[in-house]
Amino acid sequence: MVIDGHQESPAQTKGNMSSRTDSPGSSGVSRRGFLKGIGVSTAATGLLTAVKPIAEAAQNQSGLVGPGEFPLTLQVNGQPRALKVEPRVTLLDALRNRLDVTGPKKVCDRGTCGACTVLLDGKPVYACSMLAVEAQGRAITTVEGLGTPEKMNAVQAAFVQHDAQQCGFCTPGFVTAATAFVRNNPNASVDQICAGLGGNLCRCGTYAGMLLAVAGAAK
Repeated sequence: MVIDGHQESPAQTKGNMSSRTDSPGSSGVSRRGFLKGIGVSTAATGLLTAVKPIAEAAQNQSGLVGPGEFPLTLQVNGQPRALKVEPRVTLLDALRNRLDVTGPKKVCDRGTCGACTVLLDGKPVYACSMLAVEAQGRAITTVEGLGTPEKMNAVQAAFVQHDAQQCGFCTPGFVTAATAFVRNNPNASVDQICAGLGGNLCRCGTYAGMLLAVAGAAK
């Protein structure tokens, strides 16, 4: 082989080609580097395969769950409801997507608007800001569990009477939160109602009708 006018011997040519293809600055992949890569990948795969059962066993012994789905039972409106969820699933998504309980609405999904409000052991909470696994063993009441069109509770009937809804997305959350509020504040003033329902928002602005409804239901 001739390089820069000089003739190289076969041994020199082989040595130069080897140094060029194995050098760190080479744009290609040398056979030596390729074989090294295969060896490292195989060793890593074998290590992960060996570690996984150990990790799963430790996880089960510690009482942890996940990251995959696991069985869960929620007490929803007085009935035990079995489902499977990942630990990261919120109570709102578990209710709507797994149990088809669609009263709580997914609007802001940031714990701001209150459309997803449910009662947890009688207290209003944002279902979008709570994990389903946290609600296990506790009484969950959604707007479906407060009353029916044929037999509404006092707050639901008052909302109808005072036309306290428009698009309806915020209504289930307001009714649920208001039900918990009037149970604890049967003689609430307008200012107390405004403060008590400050965690719920209405884009349609039907606050006047809601105030009348909640005040009427509280009495």
